[in-house]
Amino acid sequence: MFTPLHAADVPDTIPAWLSDINGAQAMAWVKDQNDRTLRLLGHGPLYQSLYATSLKLLQTHDRLASPIQIDGMIYNFWRDDRHLRGVLRRTTPDSYATDHPEWTVALDLDALAAKEKRNWVYGGVDCLHSQQNLCLLHLSDGGEDAKTVREFDLRTGKFVEGGFNLPHAKQDSSWLDRDTLLVSYPWTSADVTESSYPYIVKLLKRGQSLDQAQTVFTGSRKDVEVGPEVLHDGAGHQVTLIREGLDAFSSKLFLYRGGQVTQVAIPLKADVAGLFNGRLVVQLKEDWKVGAQSFPQGSVVLVDPAAATVAPQLLVAPTGRQMIEGASTSHGHLIVTLYDNVRGKISIYTPTGAAFTHRDLPLPENMSVDLASVDEDSPVAYAVSSGFLSPTTLWEINSDTASVQKLHTLPAQFDASKMAVEQQEVRSKDGTSIPYFIVHPRDMALDGTNPTLLYAYGGFEVPLFPFYSAGIGNNWLARGGVYVLANIRGGGEFGPAWHDAGLKTNRQRIYDDFAAVAKDLMDRKVTSPQHLAIQGGSNGGLLMGVEFTQHPDFWKAVDIEVPLLDMMNYEHMSAGASWVGEYGTVSIPEQKAFLRGISPLQNLRPDVKYPVPFIETTTKDDRVGPVHARRFAWRMSELKLPYYYWEQVAGGHGFGASQKEIAQTQALSYAYLWSELGQAK
Repeated sequence: MFTPLHAADVPDTIPAWLSDINGAQAMAWVKDQNDRTLRLLGHGPLYQSLYATSLKLLQTHDRLASPIQIDGMIYNFWRDDRHLRGVLRRTTPDSYATDHPEWTVALDLDALAAKEKRNWVYGGVDCLHSQQNLCLLHLSDGGEDAKTVREFDLRTGKFVEGGFNLPHAKQDSSWLDRDTLLVSYPWTSADVTESSYPYIVKLLKRGQSLDQAQTVFTGSRKDVEVGPEVLHDGAGHQVTLIREGLDAFSSKLFLYRGGQVTQVAIPLKADVAGLFNGRLVVQLKEDWKVGAQSFPQGSVVLVDPAAATVAPQLLVAPTGRQMIEGASTSHGHLIVTLYDNVRGKISIYTPTGAAFTHRDLPLPENMSVDLASVDEDSPVAYAVSSGFLSPTTLWEINSDTASVQKLHTLPAQFDASKMAVEQQEVRSKDGTSIPYFIVHPRDMALDGTNPTLLYAYGGFEVPLFPFYSAGIGNNWLARGGVYVLANIRGGGEFGPAWHDAGLKTNRQRIYDDFAAVAKDLMDRKVTSPQHLAIQGGSNGGLLMGVEFTQHPDFWKAVDIEVPLLDMMNYEHMSAGASWVGEYGTVSIPEQKAFLRGISPLQNLRPDVKYPVPFIETTTKDDRVGPVHARRFAWRMSELKLPYYYWEQVAGGHGFGASQKEIAQTQALSYAYLWSELGQAK
C-alpha cells in the first residue's frame, strides 16, 4: 500500500485498504463491483452475441501463424479452443510455406499448468545463439510482468535437468555462453529500484545457486532498471552490453568485455537495434553532434562499441513526416522499416565499399508493413502487411536478392465490401496538423448520427498504424459503427520530436490534439456528442480520464482501460516511478502544479454532468496496477456519479489470461459502448 501525497486542497477520503491489491476487503469490493457490472451488462442478447463472436475469433483456426525463426525451424505460439493457454510448436521453413504446415508441439502450456497447478501464461523464449535448442523459457503467473525463468530444450520438449532456474520476479537475463548467464535480479528484497525493477547484474554459472553469482555491475535505486543484452551478427561477432535505465527514455550503455565494464559513447537517448559487422546499430532519439558530424534525431547510425574514438556512420535519416520504425540485421544486410505520413515501406541496405546502397521491397503501398521475424544468419525474413479493411498478409523476404514472396493471407474476417478508409487532418489548438484515419460505411450519411468510436494512445513514442482487427470489424464496423484512429502527439508516428512535443508540462498538447480530432468529426457531421464514444488503454487510459474530465460534454461513452488516473500519486504505485521522464514528478513544483491540473481523480467534480464511463483493469497488473482504477471508481461513488467497473483477476497489463477471460472483457466493453450509444441490441 502507499500513502497518498497529493495536494492538500483535496482531502483523501478513499480508504487505504483499497490499495491492498490482494487484500480480502479490497477483493470483496472488487467482487461486488464485478457482480454489478455483470448484472447490468453481462446478460441479454447483445452481450451474448458479442461474447460468442469474440471467443470464436480468438479461437478460430483462420489466423496467421506468426513465425519465430529458431534453430533452423519456424516456431509459433498458438492458442485455440483446444489449447486455451497455448502451445509452442514448430515446423520446417518449407512446410511453413504451404497452406497446411505440419506442426510438432514443443511445449503444451495447458498440460504444464495442469501438472504444476499454476496459472501459467507464456512469456517467450530466449535461446542460446550457438545451440538454439537450449532456451530460457519465461513463464508469468496470470500475466504479470514478473516471470519465472527455466531452461528448456526445444528439441526434446523437456526442461533441462539441472538447468538454469530463476525464481519468479521482475528480472532480465541473457546467455553469455552455454554455461553462463548475465542476470539482473532482485537478489534481496532491497535490490530493486523505486520503479520495482532490479538494478544489480551478476554472472551466474551453471550449477550455481543465486547467492553464488558474481556481481559485475551495480546501478542505483534511482534508476528505472538495469539489464544485460548479448548481441550477435552473421559475421560471428558477439557483443555484451549492460543498459542502465536512468528514466523512461534515457540510459547509459556499457560494454562488458574481459570482466571489465566501460561506458559506450552514444547519446543517453538512443536505442540499440542490433549488431552489424561488429558495430552497434543505433537508433537516435535525440540529435547527436560528433566532431564536425551532426546526426538528427530519428536517424540510424553504426557505432563501434570498443573504439577509443567514436566515429559513427550514418545509415539512414528520416525526412519530412517520416519515422524509422526499426532496423534489423539479415545475412550481411540491414532491413529498415520506415513510415511516411503513417504509411509503411521496407528497404534492404547493403554495404558497398565504405557506403550503403538500398533497395525498396515491392510490398503493398498505403498500408502498415512490419517485420515479423528475422535471422542474422539467414537471408530469409518474414514481414506482414495490413490495413483497416485489408486482411493481414505474410510475406517471405530474401535479403540477398531484395525480393518478396507472398506466403499467406488471412481470410477476410468481416465483410468490408461496403466500407471505406480515408485519412484526414485537423489543426490542433497550437496550429499543429494532426492526422487521423476514419473507417466508415461507403454510404455514410453526414448527419451527425453515426455511432463513432475514437481511439488514441499519445505517449511513450508509441506509434499507431493502420491494422486489421477481426474484433473491431465484427463487433463495431459490421454493426454500422465508424472507427477513428488518431495520430496525436506523444506517439512516435513522426519520430522522437512528435513524442517530445508532449512531454511533462507540455502534455496538454496531447489532450488538445485528441479534442481537436473529436471536434473535427463533429464539424464534418460524421458524428455528434450523443453518438461519440472514446477508448484507450494504459497511457491511453490516462488520456481517456483527462478527456472525461476536461470535455465531459464531448462524449456519450468513455472506455477507460488499465489506466493511470491518479497522477498525484502515480510515482508510488506499481512501476509508476519509471515514467517520470514521460509525465514529470510532484517533487518539482511546476510539474506538480501541472499534474494537479490534469489528474483525472483530483479533477472529478460533483456538479458536472459526466458520461457514464466503463473503468476496466486487472488484479494481476503489476505495471500500472489496479489501484488507479479502484480509487477513481471509489471517488465517483463518493460523488454519486454513475459508472461501470470491471476488474478481471488475471491478465496482467491486459484484458485476461485466457481466451475466455479476454472474450468476456471485450464483450463487456462493446456491450457498454453500444448500450450507451442507444443501440443495445
